[in-house]
Amino acid sequence: QVQLVESGGGLVQPGGSLRLSCASSRSIFSITVMNWYRQTPGKQRDLVASITNAGSTNYADSAKGRFTISRDNAKNTVYLQMNSLKPEDTAVYYCNAVTYSGPSHSSSWGQGTQVTVSS
Repeated sequence: QVQLVESGGGLVQPGGSLRLSCASSRSIFSITVMNWYRQTPGKQRDLVASITNAGSTNYADSAKGRFTISRDNAKNTVYLQMNSLKPEDTAVYYCNAVTYSGPSHSSSWGQGTQVTVSS
């Protein structure tokens, strides 16, 4: 099981930027895909962005053009750069690591980091 620690959340004004970090306890090169999810109270956890160990990325429509997911294999860290933030981006953001091995897979979650977009 991989341990994940998110950081970088906080309070930002609309139009501002934040960069979230997700530090992994083991090499992220060995992790098949790393995801950023977000969740608001009473709602399901939604996928925001993904990056595979091959570097392929995928974004939710709400994140396209504003958010960028990246990875630093040397630091075992995945980032989510969020620009042009809107109040509706307010949520707890979670890092998720999924590793596929044959027919099985394992999934790990971080503790989450709060992002609040408000004036």
